[in-house]
Amino acid sequence: LVTGPAAAHFGWGPGEYDRLAGAVVAGHVLECGAQATGGNYAFFHERGHDPGKLRRPGFPLAELHDDGTCVITKHPGTGGFVDVGTVTAQLLYETAGARYPGPDVTARLDTVRLTQDGPDRVRIEGVRGEAPPPTLKVGVNRFGGFRNEVAFVLTGLDIEAKAALVREQMTDAFAKSPPAEARWDIVRTDRPDAPTEEMASALLRLVVRDADQAVVGRALSGAAVELALASYPGFHVLAPPGKGSPYGVFEDVYVPHGAVDHVAVLHDGRRVTVPPAHDTPVHDTLVPEAPVPEPPLPQPLPPAPTKRVPLGLVAGARSGDKGGNANVGVWVRTDDAWRWLAHELTAERFQKLIPEAGQLKVTRHSLPHLRALNFVVEGILGEGVAAQHRFDPQAKALGEWLRSRHLDIPEVLL
Repeated sequence: LVTGPAAAHFGWGPGEYDRLAGAVVAGHVLECGAQATGGNYAFFHERGHDPGKLRRPGFPLAELHDDGTCVITKHPGTGGFVDVGTVTAQLLYETAGARYPGPDVTARLDTVRLTQDGPDRVRIEGVRGEAPPPTLKVGVNRFGGFRNEVAFVLTGLDIEAKAALVREQMTDAFAKSPPAEARWDIVRTDRPDAPTEEMASALLRLVVRDADQAVVGRALSGAAVELALASYPGFHVLAPPGKGSPYGVFEDVYVPHGAVDHVAVLHDGRRVTVPPAHDTPVHDTLVPEAPVPEPPLPQPLPPAPTKRVPLGLVAGARSGDKGGNANVGVWVRTDDAWRWLAHELTAERFQKLIPEAGQLKVTRHSLPHLRALNFVVEGILGEGVAAQHRFDPQAKALGEWLRSRHLDIPEVLL
């Protein structure tokens, strides 16, 4: 929706990779609308950002130029704001490494440079492009099975003991026909000496999946209801479980360019065949997100007094899903903060801050021009959003969880 009009307007040829890559980057900034104009923005509350403007942020637009550069702005009089931070956040959203592959070009995100070009104007320049990969990404949707869930409410004292009792009872109830997958999560929303019953209560969530609807339907609902008068004190559930619902699984696979018919249908009905890309790709792999060498680390900050505070006091984040994987982009706004972040937030440190990722593969990608790190966590979303594997199935708030974790941060950065 951006690269095509730009190529048509300026007359770019298929080999003008830097120009095409600039348009791809502009398209990525625009594609989630108000996320580039203050929506879902980590520093939304700071002084200088009028809260009234964030009630209805406007949509972004890109002023494209023949050399592939652009300016991201928004319509006059609309809400929200555009600055280097909002554009950085969107550049990191649902990406992986430095290579951002597409059917026309592979854009190098590690070459992107941003500058504030006036109020609500951010200039994007320096984008370099490479030949597109030899493959196209294809989305495959398949039937995954049936799922069901129930949330047990645990109130007052002995929360852990109450949870253990009902888990044992449900496990016994499933003994004859256990579901293929059962996941338990306890959410400690309870508070001591709480002024309301809701604030005194925790939630114990059970999610089951199986190819047989009866296993996740009647078996779960029957067991949960029959325990109502025979389990922990104060037993109740948020809602009775139903009969189980089907869920789908989205997967991405790669096929050669020639395996897909690419045809443009014109307004008069004429059909024009578009030939596949013919250049030799620079990376020899069928999976196009080929890694690039990690750039050298900046000089670390000299030793200085630290304070144990949330990471989010100095760093922003934006996270999202890619099938069963999640990405978390983290950025800072000063060179000194970058010198600290690049050394401090390793993949290993990320896994300690996000225990769910502790046994998963976490890959860190460095984007120094953006003062940013991008972490890809493989498998944290199970079979993807439709399977509802975890509390936040699209990892939308994973970055905000990371920002809330405490680290020893140099006081000079605070």
